Amino acid sequence: MTADGSEIDPRQFRNVLGQFCTGITVITTFDDEGAPIGFACQSFAALSLEPPLVLFCPTKASRSWAAIEKTGRFCVNVLAEQQRELCARFGSREPDKFAGAAWHTSDLELPVLDEALATIQCKVETVVDGGDHYIVIGRVQTLSETTTTGRPLLFYRGQYTAIEPEKTTPAPWRADLEHFLTTTTLDTWL
Repeated sequence: MTADGSEIDPRQFRNVLGQFCTGITVITTFDDEGAPIGFACQSFAALSLEPPLVLFCPTKASRSWAAIEKTGRFCVNVLAEQQRELCARFGSREPDKFAGAAWHTSDLELPVLDEALATIQCKVETVVDGGDHYIVIGRVQTLSETTTTGRPLLFYRGQYTAIEPEKTTPAPWRADLEHFLTTTTLDTWL
């Protein structure tokens, strides 16, 4: 409810939150029969440096989440800009989302997408109720950058978007940014 007591309009809610640009990941695991399973996820974030924790938010009805919950493990695949079709496939109700996808089984026995910019393999640490979704906190077991080139696949205002063409390399690391990201005082707004 809003401050004046009226209900939040779901369409306006989506439109307003669509102003926030997100990266897109595919969260993967194996099901009970050993088949790879996964879904496209833009509700992924880093949570903690010490210990290394990440989070993602699957819908409560997600078949992929049910498999992750059973195994207690998952892999976050950070998608590259050229993986739009793969993203659409993993965002669909297609029963075999891995058909035609280049992937392999990792040393931790999780499905990893070959062309992803980065992978983060985790075990489920905690699950919290989040309305029509769950908030899944994962403890990072291993991670890697699978490519040094490429740009991330982004989602903004209900559609794919990209980084400006001339912005192909990250900005140089700055000491003030390091301080901003690691400060743990009580007045930190992060």
